Amino acid sequence: MRLGDISVAYVELMARAVEERGARPQAVLAQYQLDEIKLASPDARISIPRFMRMGHACIQEFSMPWLGLEMGRLTSPPAMGLAGLLAQSAADIRSACRALTEYELLSSFNARGRSQFLLEKGRGVAQFYSISPYNEYNLFVVDSVLSGWNRFMQLLSGRNDLLARVEFEFSAPAYRERYSEIFQCEVHFGAERNAVVLHDWALDLPVQQRCASTYSALKQLADRELERVRLGLTFRELTERAIGPLLNGQTPTLEQVAQRLNMAPWTVRRRLTDEGCSFQQVLNDTRRDLAVSYVRDTSLTLGEIAYVLGFGSATAFQRAFKRWTGEAPGRFRERSGRAYISTASSTSSS
Repeated sequence: MRLGDISVAYVELMARAVEERGARPQAVLAQYQLDEIKLASPDARISIPRFMRMGHACIQEFSMPWLGLEMGRLTSPPAMGLAGLLAQSAADIRSACRALTEYELLSSFNARGRSQFLLEKGRGVAQFYSISPYNEYNLFVVDSVLSGWNRFMQLLSGRNDLLARVEFEFSAPAYRERYSEIFQCEVHFGAERNAVVLHDWALDLPVQQRCASTYSALKQLADRELERVRLGLTFRELTERAIGPLLNGQTPTLEQVAQRLNMAPWTVRRRLTDEGCSFQQVLNDTRRDLAVSYVRDTSLTLGEIAYVLGFGSATAFQRAFKRWTGEAPGRFRERSGRAYISTASSTSSS
């Protein structure tokens, strides 16, 4: 179980944001083994940790802490893949928002969760999952998603007043004035979620480039692609993906995981048994694999990783990690970090 991956289309957005500033991102792209050929590949993806490192490198190299907001400002339907093109041909804003979230898996996967579109008191809410705790490596990701949704809805409707408010989990950053330039509505920091909230009247607004026949054709294609992605997963892998978002300060139960899979608990247990494993084994293995990824690939503290994976304390997490790997997490991170730096330097000089 890995932390996730994302389409290189979002790397292209990152590069364009840097170029808009008058800088050249090619050296950073080369460091991460990305060139024009890979950026043009329809199936190419980059791991979430590498994407975050790349974003941080661009922020540092080009003095752009607001990089994510600029990426969002440059968002377009093609940049959001098949889901974006489907939304662009939808009948109204409600259908467009549903298309973006329901087919998100075609362009990105994150073990922490998935985006969703829901209705609250008649208002539409597009909600991005939590990737807390926030730091200089991942804050730009939330900026890019919510800013991108805002820009996308502006393009589809031809209006810039669809949002009632925008909510961010993290505290206001040093560049908070940039948000008022992007979002022409209330911006709430320190909220309980990451979300854009639409006015109730906005949901029924027609999409300017709507086309019923094209929407139907693209939806058939999107459904086939989504089914192809899911068919490529074993039931164990589906269970791992259901466990991941629930590992947020708690240890998920079989009943909670079964609910996410829309199955009865006994069905989950039976299907895992058919594949030669148990729920507890899958839970432990998922925790182990994610623990290794968090320690090796992120800058989260051991205490933060312990919380994200549902351990009661950092000490309990460290004991489990040493049992899994035979090495203390701090030592493992130090050794893995040296290996990563060596690989990146070699790639950069080639």
